[in-house]
Amino acid sequence: MTTPEKQGERSLKGSRFELRTVENTIDDSDADRLAREGRWGFVHSEETGSAVDGPGMRVVFWTTGCEFRCLYCHNPDTWKLKHGQITCVDDVLDELKKYKDYLSFSGGGLTISGGEPLVQAPFVMNIMRGANAMGIHTALDTNGFLGDRLSDADIDEIDLFLLDIKSWDPETHIRVTAKPVEPVLKFARRLAERKRPVWLRFVLVPGFTDAPENIEGIAKFVASLGNIERVDVLPFHQLGKFKWEQMGMKYELGDTPTPTQESTEAAKAIFRAHGLNCPS
Repeated sequence: MTTPEKQGERSLKGSRFELRTVENTIDDSDADRLAREGRWGFVHSEETGSAVDGPGMRVVFWTTGCEFRCLYCHNPDTWKLKHGQITCVDDVLDELKKYKDYLSFSGGGLTISGGEPLVQAPFVMNIMRGANAMGIHTALDTNGFLGDRLSDADIDEIDLFLLDIKSWDPETHIRVTAKPVEPVLKFARRLAERKRPVWLRFVLVPGFTDAPENIEGIAKFVASLGNIERVDVLPFHQLGKFKWEQMGMKYELGDTPTPTQESTEAAKAIFRAHGLNCPS
């Protein structure tokens, strides 16, 4: 049994860069109810063998639903909750169990990303607890905006947080995501208080987030937290442009260039100047 009503069937295996939506007949209120209950959730895709979503080789589940509307989002097909495949926690854990030995051997584990996984916090935490019971390392890739949906006990059950901070400047953050930055910073502080390991992710977008003072603000803030193990500067790319076009959505960054190697290295140098580990 994979769904409450056997609708929207499809394989979860595929790439995060594929346009993948399910036109579930479920309405928005029922979708929200399922997400709150936690036994069922909405999943965009599943990838195995990822080496960029935490340590070692990872199995990654990409959930749907997101509060942000990032101008450069490469997965706008994850914004709406019900555009994902309705999936049972037990099915996710049964799939994960197949890779247990491989993940252990590679020093890898499970990463849940999105979309924004905390839109479906109960579903996500049930998966995390099941993974923990199998001895599988867990990571949550989150923008932190909905961090209040996690209890302290929830936070302590997750081995690693991949935290995206889109911008330090409040106006730029709203311009880029349509949401304020303060809840994100509040969650970052809370993770530091709980002494949870964090890998920071920062997307470098020319003309938006690349101002040196903006990067300096983030670097100074996260360096003060004491729990940032790594900083990844991710250059903006156009890989998601086709999704916007195929979904009939206006894409404002069509003329935005990919950052040069020099500007990317300059951004990394700012983080390193604050004593942070920022790999080449």
